[in-house]
Amino acid sequence: MSESSVNHHTTADEHRSRLQRATVLAVASIAHFMVVLDVTIINVALPQMRSALHMSASGQQWVINAYALTFGGFLMLGGRAADVFGRRRVVIAGLATFTLFSLLGGFAQTGAELIAARAAQGIGGAILARRP
Repeated sequence: MSESSVNHHTTADEHRSRLQRATVLAVASIAHFMVVLDVTIINVALPQMRSALHMSASGQQWVINAYALTFGGFLMLGGRAADVFGRRRVVIAGLATFTLFSLLGGFAQTGAELIAARAAQGIGGAILARRP
């Protein structure tokens, strides 16, 4: 094998490695942005959700609290799960959980369904937001 052939393969491998790292960074950034956005966007939509789902003022507060409590409570579990099962698996599971329960929350027909979806969404958000 000639030296130029070896250098060509090395350059291609380095390019592929950079592309993979950039992809991982982009996915992680988007996931973190979704978690942060979800915390703030719910406050904008809450008055309409309250009237559409016939929720009380305390039910409206639980929509916010359910997410915040599970998010805070499961942050450390997400880090430990990443240590045990591997970061990639845990991030994919967290993203799937967050996305699934975001969708279910959007289709909620009652306040209780919305609160339950928000609680489960908080678990997914905590797993995504954990730090290594």
